[in-house]
Amino acid sequence: MTDRTDMPAPANPYLVLGAAIVLPASGHVMLGLPVRGLQFLFFMVILGWITTKLAPADASFIGRHAGAFLIYAFSILDAYKIARVRHAVWVHKERPDGDSGQGDAPSNI
Repeated sequence: MTDRTDMPAPANPYLVLGAAIVLPASGHVMLGLPVRGLQFLFFMVILGWITTKLAPADASFIGRHAGAFLIYAFSILDAYKIARVRHAVWVHKERPDGDSGQGDAPSNI
């Protein structure tokens, strides 16, 4: 078993969420997944361009770039989900003394 103290703490999920909201793909870069962030950026550009060509002329900015905003929203959710899972796994790692940190909870739940 690995000691929880020898593993560095993962990035705070809320910090990753804030970074992903402010700058697309930056949340994935913080998580050490820059290629995944670049993939999201690539599809943002492609779908933004496609919806710009397909949207009516009188559509709003959001309407003309709806594909890009959709992928942007997915990238925010993806970065936050990965950060939350990593943080939860780190918190619930079994400690060296055999205690999982759950108190007297039954193990069959």
